[in-house]
Amino acid sequence: MLKEERQQTILNEVELHNRILLTDIAETLDVSIDTVRRDVKELDAENKLRRVHGGAISLGFTTNSTRNSNIYKQKEKIKIAEKALKLLKDGGVVFIDGGTTCLELAHLVPSNIRLTCFTHSLPVAMELLTKPNVTVITVGGQLSRESQTAIGANAIHNLAEIKVDFSFIGTGYVDSHYGLTEFDWDIVQVKKAVIKCSKKTVLLSISEKLNSQHRYKTCDINAINTIITELDPENDLLSSFRNHDIRIL
Repeated sequence: MLKEERQQTILNEVELHNRILLTDIAETLDVSIDTVRRDVKELDAENKLRRVHGGAISLGFTTNSTRNSNIYKQKEKIKIAEKALKLLKDGGVVFIDGGTTCLELAHLVPSNIRLTCFTHSLPVAMELLTKPNVTVITVGGQLSRESQTAIGANAIHNLAEIKVDFSFIGTGYVDSHYGLTEFDWDIVQVKKAVIKCSKKTVLLSISEKLNSQHRYKTCDINAINTIITELDPENDLLSSFRNHDIRIL
């Protein structure tokens, strides 16, 4: 495989999943980790991604600004967020996860709706603070430099003490049979706590992530009450999910 093809594959993966591991990409491309490391270093120098220890993250995932132009498939994510807005009720208590799709939801929350919103994401919290009728409560803990979210025992403990009407979560990977998965163990533990503290859990995911999986399992697919993608609910790509007791929007 030519270097240009390798690097495009790396960019595609990091844009889709926000974060990648060098070991995973080396296995996918069937090349050495050193080769992938050199490719990532070059892409970082060209400002196409950000190199981190053991992997890489997308520029849209790392920005300190809540609004930026580096969001992968932003139009699709906005469409997902628009669908999710229909689930918000005046006076409701919700949790909004980190990640670019959930950030689009936070941006679109109407200024006139009264909500209490928990989040462990700094960008989501900053976006919600612009909404005059939203009470924003951050779930504290050790901050992940890559995802800008709280992780660790303190965040999990805080989540165990609340109960929300809806949690809106993202995922790195989702499969109709295997469920939700990630490559980051710490993120998985927080998501498990989020699902446990939620009366209903809503997954926000672009369709490219459907039928994919990784090493650490967040939950079975039936732990999710609603799946929202940019697709029409009757789209054939969602047929395997319709076999479960899940609402599809």
